[in-house]
Amino acid sequence: MKKTLSRRARIATGGAVLAAVAAGTFGTVAANASAPESGRDSAASAAPATAGQRDTTTSTHLTIDAATEAAQAALKAAKKEGQRVTVAVVDRNGNTILTMRGDGAGPQSYESAERKAFTAVSWNAPTSELEGRLESAPNLKDIPGTLFLGGGVPVTAGKAPIAGVGVAGAPSGTLDEKFARAGAEALNQ
Repeated sequence: MKKTLSRRARIATGGAVLAAVAAGTFGTVAANASAPESGRDSAASAAPATAGQRDTTTSTHLTIDAATEAAQAALKAAKKEGQRVTVAVVDRNGNTILTMRGDGAGPQSYESAERKAFTAVSWNAPTSELEGRLESAPNLKDIPGTLFLGGGVPVTAGKAPIAGVGVAGAPSGTLDEKFARAGAEALNQ
């Protein structure tokens, strides 16, 4: 026995079939509209863009091993004098490569060491020298991430800053900077 669909069911079924056909057709047209016309354009658009030599620069960065060596030398110099410090090493862009908090170093020393290292590399000068600049330009201290206290030294390659070593936690910036210099000098050996 053959069952016949009501008029309403036939209209609903026909509408669904038309909608499916229309969606498939629209999808095909949309897909074709975004496809390139020839294979040549497709190959050109798939090739990676390359910059010319005049459009790029090369920079020098410390390795993690070198940063570790500098930090360990600074910690060793501080320990020799009975000081508990934290050492931070940042790259040319001021990004932290590593931070080593020595045994017993105060909680404030972590951030201070990073900020001193950042300040030293940003200005390519020891932070003790930069302290003096605050007299003529007091707004320098408002630059985010900086700390104009002794304890940060830049690391250079070909006179260009490539890293900063910051030390914090000793009773004076003079001592902090002495230990930071010991870290930076360990890289020249």
